Amino acid sequence: MQRASQVIGESGPFLDALERASRAAALDRPVLVIGERGTGKELVAERLHRLSPRWDQPLVIMNCAALPETLIEAELFGHEAGAFTGATKARTGRFEEAHGGTLFLDELGTLSMAAQDRLLRAVEYGEITRIGSSRPLRVDVRIVAATNEHLPDKVARHQFRADLLDRLSFEVVTLPPLRARPGDVMVLADHFGRRMAAEMGRDDWEGFSRSAAEALVAYDWPGNVRELRNVVERAVYRWEQSGPIDAIEFDPFQSPHRPASATAPAALPAAPVDREESVERAEPEGPSDFKTAIARFECELLQKALADARFNQRAAAKALGLSYDQFRHALRKHDLMPG
Repeated sequence: MQRASQVIGESGPFLDALERASRAAALDRPVLVIGERGTGKELVAERLHRLSPRWDQPLVIMNCAALPETLIEAELFGHEAGAFTGATKARTGRFEEAHGGTLFLDELGTLSMAAQDRLLRAVEYGEITRIGSSRPLRVDVRIVAATNEHLPDKVARHQFRADLLDRLSFEVVTLPPLRARPGDVMVLADHFGRRMAAEMGRDDWEGFSRSAAEALVAYDWPGNVRELRNVVERAVYRWEQSGPIDAIEFDPFQSPHRPASATAPAALPAAPVDREESVERAEPEGPSDFKTAIARFECELLQKALADARFNQRAAAKALGLSYDQFRHALRKHDLMPG
């Protein structure tokens, strides 16, 4: 895969993350890239590949969330002809395509438990088996994975394999959201603005007015760099006057004529309520909320103790000062028993 990509930023947290990725690039070990949507996880994965000894070999990208669960394993490991309905001929998987290079698994947290089992074996032993085949194949692949989820929490909820997470997290690079690097907002905005102006054939680039720049810096950017690029490019193409851009629209759906939300309930006339009756009905909410909060706290304690003890129930019970039977009873009470 060959393409031009730029990693832009000068804030401390962002440079620290890039430095960690650059140091890990030379080692032939898995790297996990964590970050919110739009923070540039794929760009960091490409950087890890380009700075590694595998730079001249394939960089294969697979978005684990883009395929239905029934096809993920066939996409990763390939299949033989006749392995399932519709498999008219054999096909190589992403592991074979990335042989000698890097396999980037985006949205890792969406993998099914079955796919995680097979992925663990591929990472641990360097062997894969095509679906419908009994002959294992040796592959030499470096894994770089990315997710916007906190995987230890998924481990605690039995939604992600602890041993696979251990294997993939040799190094973890966490990308800061754009709101944590406000000094980079105008650096990025100027880059995207210049690029958009050049694309539209505009020879001069006068930047943003003071009020527009203040609005860009003050915004929270839930979509991070991807959202910033869209906002800036939209502002450039809509600006038809001379001088610095002075109009910024953050929500392109904002309109006085936009349709009402289908999920919004229709307003109902307020019914007269007896004050004494309303006070009497409100009284049970305190104890009910208290019980709910206590149950939630107990559940979180149990999950954390299990995760810390690598799901060894006796060790988790000891850590909480409970007997094994008491701990098992608590698991059953909160519906946390395995299986």
